[in-house]
Amino acid sequence: MLTPVGVDISKHKFDVAAWIDGKYKSKAFANTPAGIEAFVIWVGQFEQPHVCLEATNVYGEALSYALADGEIRVSVVNPAVIAAFADTELSRSKTDKGDAKRIARYCALHRPPLWQPAPRSERELTAMVRRLENLLEMRQMEQNRLAVANVTVQPSIHTHIDVCEQQIKQLRKQIRQHIDDDPDLRQRRDLLDTIPGIGPATIPVLLGLLGDPSQFTSAKHCASYAGLTPVTDNSGVRRGATPLSKRGPALLRKALYMPALVAMKHNPVLRAFAQRLKARGKAGKEVVCAVMRKLLTIASAVLRSGLPFNPNHTLA
Repeated sequence: MLTPVGVDISKHKFDVAAWIDGKYKSKAFANTPAGIEAFVIWVGQFEQPHVCLEATNVYGEALSYALADGEIRVSVVNPAVIAAFADTELSRSKTDKGDAKRIARYCALHRPPLWQPAPRSERELTAMVRRLENLLEMRQMEQNRLAVANVTVQPSIHTHIDVCEQQIKQLRKQIRQHIDDDPDLRQRRDLLDTIPGIGPATIPVLLGLLGDPSQFTSAKHCASYAGLTPVTDNSGVRRGATPLSKRGPALLRKALYMPALVAMKHNPVLRAFAQRLKARGKAGKEVVCAVMRKLLTIASAVLRSGLPFNPNHTLA
């Protein structure tokens, strides 16, 4: 018999609740390597534990991998699903301990699918891609400061910019080498490189953040994961705006923006797609977002099929 265990995780700690015979065993752990190790030991005392936690950016990654490595069942669930479950219970109060219990109940009632950890090489690529984005942001912030800085501190800012530039150059080289050294990543990179609009800056982000393309059951599923699906807000005669959900990795959406602009000019499929949208009166921002979504679904389809991009096949 499975023992559902809910986890409410944050940056510094996580609250857990094991639901056994209608009663809870609750505890809190530090979100540190030592705290995660202690939790793995604690949860191992229960019969066939099934741990469920929300997908909360990077806070739950280390815990998820530790559980999977320890051969403990773990499910990572979209927070919106847990929020909807809370609405069905007419829940009004919100505490970390209460959220852990609620996630345990959800786990018991719905038995969410088990989370599949990414291969080590893919995890390492994801870490490098995120670090590169951090360095690019730091460089940009320092360049912005330099424009208005007093002359006395400008040398310090220049030094920091130079350090960032050096690390960016080294990390980009490391990313290229990492992909070259891994047969699977190298094959996927070569497939993505056949798509006009997707270049060497975007490919590592797609490889690191999309993961295994077989996890997506459809093009819509892939676009939804990236937060590129529109959210309809219509009721009765009222017609609200339809913004993007933006529930997926922000870095993935950011990485697709410039490629979408390039693809609108140089990718025959997406150029024709954008022209059709403009002819229907779509605004410029709507067109770009739709092209980003289309570009991502093409990339996902190419990776799933294992075949290079073929504009004639796509147009058909």
